[in-house]
Amino acid sequence: MFSLRLAVRFLKSGKGQTVLIIIGIGIAVAAQVFIGLLITSLQKTLIDRTVGHQPQITITSATDNGLIRDWQTITARINAAKLVNTVSVSASGNALVRKGTKTTPVIFRGLDAQADKIYNISSSVYAGSWNPSSQGILIGRDLEQDLNYNLGGYILIQTPNGTEANYRIDGFYDLGIASLNKTWIITSLSTTQSLFGYNGSITAIEMTVGDLFQADAIAAHLKADLNNNNLTIDNWKAQNAQLLSGLQGQSLSSLMIQIFIIVSVVIAIASILAITVFQKSRQLGILKAMGIKDLAASLIFIFEGLIIGLAGATFGVILGLVLIYGFAIGTAKPGTPALIELFIDYQFIAISWLIAVAAAVLAALIPARRSLRLNPIDVIREG
Repeated sequence: MFSLRLAVRFLKSGKGQTVLIIIGIGIAVAAQVFIGLLITSLQKTLIDRTVGHQPQITITSATDNGLIRDWQTITARINAAKLVNTVSVSASGNALVRKGTKTTPVIFRGLDAQADKIYNISSSVYAGSWNPSSQGILIGRDLEQDLNYNLGGYILIQTPNGTEANYRIDGFYDLGIASLNKTWIITSLSTTQSLFGYNGSITAIEMTVGDLFQADAIAAHLKADLNNNNLTIDNWKAQNAQLLSGLQGQSLSSLMIQIFIIVSVVIAIASILAITVFQKSRQLGILKAMGIKDLAASLIFIFEGLIIGLAGATFGVILGLVLIYGFAIGTAKPGTPALIELFIDYQFIAISWLIAVAAAVLAALIPARRSLRLNPIDVIREG
């Protein structure tokens, strides 16, 4: 196509200018990709570490005794709805650990086998082992260090009503949260039910979902489906309103930065190509005098914008990926969790690339329109 060939020739005739504008677009797109992927990765890492290994929907009793008696029927209906990934039941109660003259408040938690899919208990045990059907217990790293317990030893548990029982320590765990490591004593469901006299009842039904951000909608659906006033259904979004507000603020900041980057790209390309129109006005005048149509002359600059947009956007995406991988590697420290768990959103990258190309073509419309007003006679006379 004649206009395309001329666009390539114009770009080649000013190689330095062409390279600079491609680099400029590339840096802008790289900044957009880097910031977008960084904030997305930070958000997903934060959510995963705070909510990922916790129940995202929890059902508790709204009755005075805090017990759920018909939990088998409730869990069957939840599973039948197929809205959640994991359904686990638990029985918990406040208790005291007595060792010598020292008394420590704890939460005695009876969990079923499905709880391992929520809390990753098996992989958190660093000494001994966890058997969800065993009468033994697990205690956390912090409680172990505070009270100096040994694996295979026994721990004395006292309930608020004065009941006392000794349990064998089957293992030690580290869930990565000090408050849990210090207060949770994990055992089987039946052991807790027996200690507190729950008579087969439980205190909570805990669930995980596929899409964390749909937890509130799924919780609302379950509430309507169960239609039980004796139950309270809560979700992590309602419990972490401040966290969500912070994440929304991050997303808004990222969006504003990306908008400013795109605007700067459009202005830069439009300015440079407008100068090109001025520089090439004599050649354009001669071409028009030779019979080239106004539309064909305008297409020259559209193609220029398209070419530099494609080159700059591609270079920018590659540079952005190099930067985000470099950041992840540079901030990693041996023996410690990574600062961020890198998440590459290919849809975001593709959209960023398309926006950059579209912005370049849009910016080229300004000089293209200006070329329409060139009068070949005036240009040649003044040239």
